[in-house]
Amino acid sequence: MEVDRVGIVGIKDTLGRELREMRISVTDRCNFRCSYCMPLEQYEWIDRREILTFEEITRLAGLFLRSGVEEIRITGGEPLLRHGLDTLVSALAGLEGLRDLSLTTNASHLKNQAARLMRAGLRRINVSLDTIHPARFRALTKRDDLASVLEGLMTARLLGLAPIKINSVVQRGVNDDDILPLVDFARRNGFWLRFIEFMDVGNSNHWVSERMMPKREILEIIHARYPLEEAGRSDPSAPAVNYRYVDRGGDIGVIASVTEPFCAGCTRARLTADGRLVLCLFSDRSVDLKRLLRTGADDREILATIRSAWEARTDRYSEERLEAMKAGEYEPGSRRKIEMISIGG
Repeated sequence: MEVDRVGIVGIKDTLGRELREMRISVTDRCNFRCSYCMPLEQYEWIDRREILTFEEITRLAGLFLRSGVEEIRITGGEPLLRHGLDTLVSALAGLEGLRDLSLTTNASHLKNQAARLMRAGLRRINVSLDTIHPARFRALTKRDDLASVLEGLMTARLLGLAPIKINSVVQRGVNDDDILPLVDFARRNGFWLRFIEFMDVGNSNHWVSERMMPKREILEIIHARYPLEEAGRSDPSAPAVNYRYVDRGGDIGVIASVTEPFCAGCTRARLTADGRLVLCLFSDRSVDLKRLLRTGADDREILATIRSAWEARTDRYSEERLEAMKAGEYEPGSRRKIEMISIGG
């Protein structure tokens, strides 16, 4: 445990990783049904009474900041389905010590909310988009909303939200032929595109290694049309390795959780919409902070719980998966995990 910024107590886990970033889910509901995130037809949604209020989220966010967190990203489900989200953004943006506040969204509701969110203090967004072809978009999301997504992206760009990052999950035989169309789309519009290796998140997305296109192949496809030069990570804890187009046409990144795990630099934790602290995207465990909030615990007790959980953290799932894959011992589905829809990306 270290004291660095004034009044901030930094904490480290068992592998020396500091807590620096939070992903805060504000809802488990989503209007899309992407197969790698929400593959089931029916879900048992969290009872609305169990969802954290904006006041509860803001209180916990302040305690995370006192524990060393510097960056917060609002996630879902689809966070723009949460009514009055700009109220929460305003409250979070006003917290002392917060250096970066961002939002991950599918952008289908962004057109009508982007201006309010910017006025509230949001400065940048990540948009999930795996194709720009209408028929394939419909097949992947089970919805016919591509036009709304593109309108949301363009509205955000015109308003000056920056950078706008597009996150695209690549699946071999599903949308790997969308790599170059997405690259062209991002280059034309000044978006920062990040490709993500298909991961075994949750328990129901039917992950098999054959559908995972590795970073190396993704880069080979891009480099053949637009030569690239590596720019490294924006900081040691960033999940994406960045590349620049040699022709100065922008930047691109690849998140290679499967083939090049970055567990050693992971400084992020997640808060579910119903108030559970999750320490790894692939975890099967959580710490119930909502119970503490709603049974009258004071800040000192909640801070101690956060500190204790992080200091006991041993998670390195992606490294363990790669080790097992190399040894021919990995079995998809052999370990239960919290569904991605509950903890965001």
